[in-house]
Amino acid sequence: MNAKAIMKIFQETAYVRMGGSAEELRTAEYLADKCAEFGCEARLEAFEVDMATMETAMLLVDGKEIPCKGYLCAGSAEVEAPLYYLRNTDSYSLSHCKNKIVLIDGYLGYWMYQDLLENGALGFITYDGNANYADCDIDQRELRSYVSQGNKIPGVNINAKTAISLINNDSATAKIVLKQEEYTGRSHNVILDLPGERPEYIVMTAHYDSTSLSQGAYDNMSGSVGLLYAAEYFSKHPHSYGLRFIWCGSEERGLLGSKAYCRDHEQELKDIVLNINLDMIGCIMGKFIACCTSEEALTNYIKYLCKELGFGIAVNQDVYSSDSTPFADKGIPAVSFARIAPGNTATIHNSYDTLAVMKGQQMVDDCAFITGFTERMANAAMCPVAREMPDNMKEKLDIYLCRKRDKK
Repeated sequence: MNAKAIMKIFQETAYVRMGGSAEELRTAEYLADKCAEFGCEARLEAFEVDMATMETAMLLVDGKEIPCKGYLCAGSAEVEAPLYYLRNTDSYSLSHCKNKIVLIDGYLGYWMYQDLLENGALGFITYDGNANYADCDIDQRELRSYVSQGNKIPGVNINAKTAISLINNDSATAKIVLKQEEYTGRSHNVILDLPGERPEYIVMTAHYDSTSLSQGAYDNMSGSVGLLYAAEYFSKHPHSYGLRFIWCGSEERGLLGSKAYCRDHEQELKDIVLNINLDMIGCIMGKFIACCTSEEALTNYIKYLCKELGFGIAVNQDVYSSDSTPFADKGIPAVSFARIAPGNTATIHNSYDTLAVMKGQQMVDDCAFITGFTERMANAAMCPVAREMPDNMKEKLDIYLCRKRDKK
């Protein structure tokens, strides 16, 4: 696969493909067709996802309607209350949430939502975008089931410039109205098997869905193309360990595809020796990284390999927010590869993530390195990475997966 062919894939997938949507399914079928072009048969494996159709989403502040998008899967409700901006998350600041509609900074994570519930908030407002951008885009967000645990209060998302205006004008009261139909839909993983000479195998993953505003060229059609590149290569080259390629659906909705795979294939996980995950590679700017959720020895191996091959890299031992995490949580050593651009040259989860930030030759170079690393692992007499998760990574996984609160 050359640079021209890679850029053509970006052009053919330049559309929004949210998890569970018809466009996501269209992309899953497209990826399976690309596998067929080099003589391999991929299959689609469905899994259930929470879905919602929003009928009404309204935010009134001091009687004036404010542009917003309602949180999907946050129920249907109408609530009016004083508006409170939660500037800090200390216990004193949280105590003022009672009987308020609360404006928060950043994403609505698990612990923030639990704090809002515990302190009696009646609703919430989040914001995204950038005060210095020309657009007034608003991302479509959802109240994830693992966050709400069935305890739902209504919420909306607004643009950052709007949020600044509300606080600057000392806005006093807010009203949220949500009406939506919630139901169970389906997303899909795309799976391709290339058997090896032994029963154990390496799993390579990348997600192919996008967020609501994004064409997702960088995040993460780039990683999906990387999997196609590797699959085509190994379909023509021998490998001792088997290789399974999984294009994961609904990653942007909470790693749902990889979580579903690990749940539905739990009996097979014992035969996986390594997970190699690709999430954001090949952009014009930025540094190449490897994040190892594994024994620390893997970080040194990768550093040595990059010196041998003459490939620049930054390597660390940590949990990467991507489809590698569910595998690591099952005790499977994992490494995620990415090319991380500075935020002022390429951004994600917004309308600026297009093929304009991608470079075909950089994709080829990144894919060649990843394939070279995979080839060494796949043809090793014994996979050199220990099939165990060290305690420091178990701790980080507990924090990332919200089983334990970060004391920091």
